[in-house]
Amino acid sequence: MKKVLIITYYWPPSGGAGVQRWLKFSKYLRDFGWEPIIFTVANGEFPEQDNSLLKDIPSNIKVIKQPIWEPYLLYKFLTGKKKHDKIHAGFLTEKKNPGMLQNLSVWIRGNLFIPDARSFWIKPSVRTLTKWLNENKVDAIVSTGPPHSCHLIALKLKRKLNLPWLADFRDPWTNIDFYKDLKLSSWADAKHHRLEKEVVQKADAVVTIGKTMQEEFSASFKRNIHCITNGFDHDDILNTSATVDLKFSIAHIGTMVKTRNPIVLWKALSELLTEIPKLKADLEIKIVGKADLEVSQSLENFALTTFINRIDYMPHEEVVKLQQQSQVLLLVVNNTPNAKGVLTGKIFEYLLAKRPILCIA
Repeated sequence: MKKVLIITYYWPPSGGAGVQRWLKFSKYLRDFGWEPIIFTVANGEFPEQDNSLLKDIPSNIKVIKQPIWEPYLLYKFLTGKKKHDKIHAGFLTEKKNPGMLQNLSVWIRGNLFIPDARSFWIKPSVRTLTKWLNENKVDAIVSTGPPHSCHLIALKLKRKLNLPWLADFRDPWTNIDFYKDLKLSSWADAKHHRLEKEVVQKADAVVTIGKTMQEEFSASFKRNIHCITNGFDHDDILNTSATVDLKFSIAHIGTMVKTRNPIVLWKALSELLTEIPKLKADLEIKIVGKADLEVSQSLENFALTTFINRIDYMPHEEVVKLQQQSQVLLLVVNNTPNAKGVLTGKIFEYLLAKRPILCIA
């Protein structure tokens, strides 16, 4: 078999959306004549831990782990979080009036840690992998981001060893929906764009997860870009038996940031509860994942709080079952300029559940 080194920050027991794509690709690569070798972090700051994903790791796979120092203790101090609190991607406000220290932490994040808070992982990872690759032959390298520090590790290895390199973008870099919120100086903004351009132009192949992102990258960087969407794994439902809820349940899976707050739905449900009083005994709104303070306030404003079933995190194997049980699956696309470019894995898992999908976009 050919061998491919996959550089990914997220790997089980990490949970959340970032781990799924290359965990599932790695699970099936051997069927196509490729032996995956994983390079990942030894002590990462993961949004959640999900041991149910360990079963998807191919047997006897080689996993190389490199320790990392991350500046999150400082960030947690500035934002009033406890040492063991989880850090979530994007911008999620969970308390009122974040204040000056929160704003300072955002400025530090955007201007001092480029491309991201994993930037201190780049140099030691390049040293470790250079030594390992000089002693072990591989046929290609894959980097997947975010975090885009993974791409910079691969970029430096490309310069040193000139191995074929595929850069996989699960999300945009400078066109990510929260990029404008990073309070970037002109210098930091220019550096982000320069590094992104260098990665896209120096990689032998670039892959995105959707057609719109593919077209945007192609237009911006004047090169051929490929698209491989996310998907679903039939194995996830092989041993699940789910009975559809008796209640009229509406389920949203994943983080609900403020740009994903479906006010029009909350308003409609509030009106229906008035028009059809018996719905009060039948309605359940399941929010599985973190929700922004603005979402909670909207639910309170429309008198829907008593109908909410809040679950901060659920292992993936349980999420799959809950999706099959729910009467309706709620899909909300961020109300941001780049909305068309992000085709999430959730869309495909919703399809796998074969339940009605309500999309607000």
